[in-house]
Amino acid sequence: MLTAAKALNVTSCLNWGLQIMSVTGTMQKVIIMGASSGIGREIALQLVKQNARIAITGRRIQQLEELKEQYPAQIIYSRIDHTEIGSLEENLNELTNQLGGLDLLILCSGIGDINNELDFTVEERTIAVNVTGFTKIADWTILYFQKQHTGHFAAITSIAGMTGNDEAPAYNASKAYQINYLSGLRKKMKKLKLPIYITDIRPGFVDTDMAKGEVKFWVAPVNKAASQIITAIKAKRELVYITRRWRIIGFVLRLFG
Repeated sequence: MLTAAKALNVTSCLNWGLQIMSVTGTMQKVIIMGASSGIGREIALQLVKQNARIAITGRRIQQLEELKEQYPAQIIYSRIDHTEIGSLEENLNELTNQLGGLDLLILCSGIGDINNELDFTVEERTIAVNVTGFTKIADWTILYFQKQHTGHFAAITSIAGMTGNDEAPAYNASKAYQINYLSGLRKKMKKLKLPIYITDIRPGFVDTDMAKGEVKFWVAPVNKAASQIITAIKAKRELVYITRRWRIIGFVLRLFG
C-alpha cells in the first residue's frame, strides 16, 4: 500500500526528474560565441561539466583547441570573426549542423577601448563588432528559433549601456544599442506568442581583460560571474545584473543616468 509519505516522495522524485529533463533539454546543444577567453570560456567550462554539448567560437584558434582537447566528446569549435558579415550566416549554419541542432546561443564577445582622442578607427571597430556583428548574429539566432518554435538567446551587454561615457563613447553607445535591440526582439517573440526566451546579461566589472579604466570596484571573479549567468539562463530570466549587487547601480542609472 502506498502511504502518503511514499506518495509524496514519489511525486517529489518525478518533479525533480521533470526539472532535470527540462534543464537538459534547454542546455543540451549550446553555441557560445566568444569563448576563447574571459566569461565565455568560463561559461563553456561550467556548462560542459553539466553534460551540455557545446560549440565554441572565437578568433584565437589555439585557445579554442585547448578547450576541445580537454573535452573532445562534448566540444566542437570554429573560428568566427564577427566583422566578417558575409560569412557569419554560413558559419553558424555549419556549426549548428555539426552540433546536431541548437537550444541555446550565448553571445559573449564584444570589444571596447578607451578613446579619449576620438580616433574613428577605434570607434569603427567597436561598432563593427558590437553593433553590426551583434545584429547579424541576433537576427540569425531568432530566425532559426522561429523555425523550430523554441529556443533561448542570451547576450552579454553591459551596465555601461545604461549611460554615456566620455572616455569610451562608442562602447557605451553600442551596449545601449544591444540592450534596446534585445528588448525589441523580446517584444516580438511575445507578440508572436512563441516560447523563445531572450536574456539580457548586464555585468559590472568582471576580472577579465575587458575590465578597463582606472576606477574599478565590485570586481567579480570570472567563475562567479559565469555561475550567476548560467543560473539566470536556466531560470529564463529576461534581465540579470552580474553580480547581483550591480542591481543597485542599475537602479540609480535608471533614475539619473
